[in-house]
Amino acid sequence: MLSNLEDEIELIRRHVKILKLVIKNQPIGIIRLAKLSKLPTHKVRYSLRMLERNGIIRPSPRGAVSTNEAKKFLGALPSKLKPMAGRLQEVISLL
Repeated sequence: MLSNLEDEIELIRRHVKILKLVIKNQPIGIIRLAKLSKLPTHKVRYSLRMLERNGIIRPSPRGAVSTNEAKKFLGALPSKLKPMAGRLQEVISLL
């Protein structure tokens, strides 16, 4: 029952980790991202694809680079996650 939630949290964590590495090291390729993140290349590639699909990064001839949306996304993320964390706390309090 909770495995889907755990999987989604892990995906978000990974996407944020990859995004922060892109911002810090741009332009950056998949191999270097995999080394820095200590993640397999297929997971890095998937995170890059999702970030690109959402307009947060874009490809360049030298590797991934962040867009103007990247900082907006990271800035808005806490306000989106805090209510979810609150709901999880409510579930915990029911136990």
